[in-house]
This record gives sequence, C-alpha cells and structure tokens, in this order.
Amino acid sequence: QVQLVESGGGLVQPGGSLTLSCAASGIIFSWYAMGWYRQAPGKQRDLVATITNSGSTNYADSVKGRFTISRDNAKNTVYLQMNNLKPEDTAVYYCKTTIATVNYWGQGTQVTVSS
Repeated sequence: QVQLVESGGGLVQPGGSLTLSCAASGIIFSWYAMGWYRQAPGKQRDLVATITNSGSTNYADSVKGRFTISRDNAKNTVYLQMNNLKPEDTAVYYCKTTIATVNYWGQGTQVTVSS
C-alpha cells in the first residue's frame, strides 16, 4: 500500500533552517507529483509547495524565495528545504500525493519556529 513518512521537523530559532524529507513506498515514485502542506493550530491545511513528476515546482506566496522543494527519484524521497524561518511557519508539515483521484497523506512532522 501507499505509505508516506515525513521526517526532519523540530524546534528552530527565527532565521534558521530545516530540511524536511518525505519517503514514499508502495508507488512508482517517479510517476507522480508530490506536495508539501502545512497546518497550524486552529487553521486549515494549506499548500506550501508542489513538484511535478518532471520537476516543475510551485510555491505559496508566503514561502517563495525561502523554501525549496526537490525530489530524488532514486531514493523515492521529496524534500523541503526551509530557510529564513519565521514564527508564522510553525505548523505540522505533511506530504501528499494523488493517485487516480485518491489523496495519500503522511502522518506529518512538527516544525516550531521560536526563540
């Protein structure tokens, strides 16, 4: 079955950096677009960044110039490099893929930006 496992979250000071990873299994990873989403307490889950199977990327305005999404098809892994982190980036970060109209989500990884 499809499984997505995120890692790399943690506590970081404002201005710091983190890299999140999402390892996929049960799919032919190179066929599918992948996305990162985040959900802060009491708020809806929002798109952060997406990457197509050919490597085209898209970002939410709030993270453009600070976050970079990338993928390694040999490792079945998608990454989110986050630089210049701000307190408002605090959220649970999820990766997602869609296969035949079905959305698959990971369990999420907490990112907390605080001094």
